[in-house]
Amino acid sequence: MPDITISLTDTENKCLEYAAASPQDWADNALTNRARIAKDEIIAALVTHCNANSIALATGEDAQVAQAFTLEVVKTAAAQNAEASTPE
Repeated sequence: MPDITISLTDTENKCLEYAAASPQDWADNALTNRARIAKDEIIAALVTHCNANSIALATGEDAQVAQAFTLEVVKTAAAQNAEASTPE
């Protein structure tokens, strides 16, 4: 499991302490919720692709996310950016 580390200035931390009871909890919640939204989008794209192409859907969310990347139904944002910046 990867760890994501964020550095804040003292002022940024103080501002977050004003906006949230715990800046760490707020950051954890923001990242976890964004990942959940992405997972839902990935699985929806995979189900659509599998149904359209008569492909058996993997069992379980972890396996479905992996299948979506393996079948290239979805790509990482870094890969999408690289493709967009590559001249044809």
